[in-house]
Amino acid sequence: MELLLFLFLFLFQPFISPIFAVDFLYNSFNGLTNGTNVTLINDARFDNSVIRMTNDSNQYSFGRAFYPTMIRMKPSSNSTNISSFSTSFVFSILPQVSTSPGFGLAFVLSNTTSPPGALASQYFGLFTNATVPAVAPLLAVEFDTGQNPEFNDPDDNHIGIDLNNIVSAKVQSAGYYNSSGGFVPVRMRNGQNIRAWIEFNGTNLEINVTIAPVGVSRPTRPTLTYRDAVIANYVSAEMYVGFSASKTNWVEAQRVLSWSLSDTRTARDINTTNLPVFKPESSSSSLSAGAIAGIVIACVVFVVICASGYFLWWRHKKLKEEEDEIEEWELEYWPHRFSYAELNVTTGEFSKDRLLGSGGFGRVYKGTLPNNTEVAVKCVNHDSNQGLREFMAEISSMGRLQHKNLVQMRGWCRKGNELMLVYDCMPNGSLNKWIFDQPKKLLGWEHRRRVLIDVAEGLNYLHHGWDQVVIHRDIKSSNILLDSDMRGRLGDFGLAKLYQHGEIPNTTRVVGTLGYLAPELATVAAPTSASDVYSFGVVLLEVACGRRPIETTAPEEEVVLIDWVRELYAKGNAVEAADPRIKGEYDVGEMEMVLKLGLACCHPDPQRRPTMKEVIALMVGEEVATAPSDLLSELARGDSDVVLGGGGDDDLGKATPSQATPPVRLE
Repeated sequence: MELLLFLFLFLFQPFISPIFAVDFLYNSFNGLTNGTNVTLINDARFDNSVIRMTNDSNQYSFGRAFYPTMIRMKPSSNSTNISSFSTSFVFSILPQVSTSPGFGLAFVLSNTTSPPGALASQYFGLFTNATVPAVAPLLAVEFDTGQNPEFNDPDDNHIGIDLNNIVSAKVQSAGYYNSSGGFVPVRMRNGQNIRAWIEFNGTNLEINVTIAPVGVSRPTRPTLTYRDAVIANYVSAEMYVGFSASKTNWVEAQRVLSWSLSDTRTARDINTTNLPVFKPESSSSSLSAGAIAGIVIACVVFVVICASGYFLWWRHKKLKEEEDEIEEWELEYWPHRFSYAELNVTTGEFSKDRLLGSGGFGRVYKGTLPNNTEVAVKCVNHDSNQGLREFMAEISSMGRLQHKNLVQMRGWCRKGNELMLVYDCMPNGSLNKWIFDQPKKLLGWEHRRRVLIDVAEGLNYLHHGWDQVVIHRDIKSSNILLDSDMRGRLGDFGLAKLYQHGEIPNTTRVVGTLGYLAPELATVAAPTSASDVYSFGVVLLEVACGRRPIETTAPEEEVVLIDWVRELYAKGNAVEAADPRIKGEYDVGEMEMVLKLGLACCHPDPQRRPTMKEVIALMVGEEVATAPSDLLSELARGDSDVVLGGGGDDDLGKATPSQATPPVRLE
């Protein structure tokens, strides 16, 4: 009997579906129901035969659409065997205004339909602010129609693999490879229907993504291939599959038109012949020439009649605009206030041609005041009037900071919930552009050393030179600006937090930039001057080494800059980390001291880091005896415990990168 049962299972096994198999095909979403066929979350909804991901009428909107049944990715939570699946879908992304910022759409694999900490209006509605990402079961393929330089986006039209982090592990401009091997770009943001194929190979830990416009046969070569064992860290035993999207102020219609998926075979082919097509709104007309001429004449008459009234109304509105914006509580900040009309003229009506950059905290425009002084105008949005008022109180205090190595704030302006901060314009841009971003002229060692001293003096003023301690909280090379004389100035106080000497900051939100965060901030969100010193230590190392804090393309042992330099120091070869492009420009002893100082600033114990007064003492060549810290005296003698964070010279062989590196990693 047992033999017969075995033969039956062996012969008919190919025809028996697995218990947990998922295999479906939706050529359209017409007639489907929420919760039975597809689970729609927040603003996602059925719109005739398609799924609309966001709500056009909401300023901040996100939506998710998941298949209601989880697919099995592992036999058990402890298993190392990962299943495979194949999916195909058709999507369309159409902005209301073609020049507005883009948002895009993401295909997501997650163990929950509500990822914890996800921001509702950003990052596809999936991720946190990416400051302290953690390994978690969430993997996404982003079809991104916006460019964020701070996330290393190559353009505003790309595909990326996201491992629970908005910073993609791998990215590729959107397009496909034709039969001749040539790459054909595909614009994903003009409303055209685009077919996507995703093959998840659990055995090989490989993801292949292919796209092409509907009507083009499936290309044989994938648009993007990502293979890495780290994929296993982002897969749990059972996971939901679906889509997610978000938007802020601008309307962008993200639609999913059809979808098929199978975890037992190649996903079934979608019938694309009857899919709707979405195009930008246009004003086509079949009127006769006489009718068109009559309309033109009528319009001219209407314009002539209304022009004078409209002009007077506009002038009145412009003159009264400032008065309408001012509230009683703003009067205490009046000495620093610009009018919106003044800044509108200064920036050429906030023209795209004047845009200097943009990021998570707003956009920065170049402007010229009536006295021909060039300024930078930073626009910051706040969700609430109370939060805006508290922030303005801090900004007003910042405006009183006066130091030659700080970017000077000239004033501010408020319009609704938008705050505009006016700073002196730094004509030579940020330090990182002169070291990393293929500069026209590489910054030499003497210039780098001078800029580092400038920034150290500015940070020392924030910590010790004023009646309040100012914690900057976001020290990095892109926030170090160069004036017309190529001298360094510390800028962007948007994250700074003031508190009285001896007090503990009351903030509980971890802010900053990945790679520059002190390790203690992963568990205790209260920043201190020591956490600023840590970030400055990272800047010391990246400027001396010509390397970013985290280089995902570097060999595994060199990915984290601090770990790499520390390992070289433990071997007595710290100078090998110095930027090879400036070899011969520096004194070896001086370079070694800067590298050791950077490692000392990055000591894992905040209590053992030097103060900025002590850092300056070493950098300008003063005797170490003038600096009271025992740590600096040890550093001058070359004690390895200072930079390795171990228990002394006897522990050199025991020191490992994980002992002194923040628990924040990019895999």
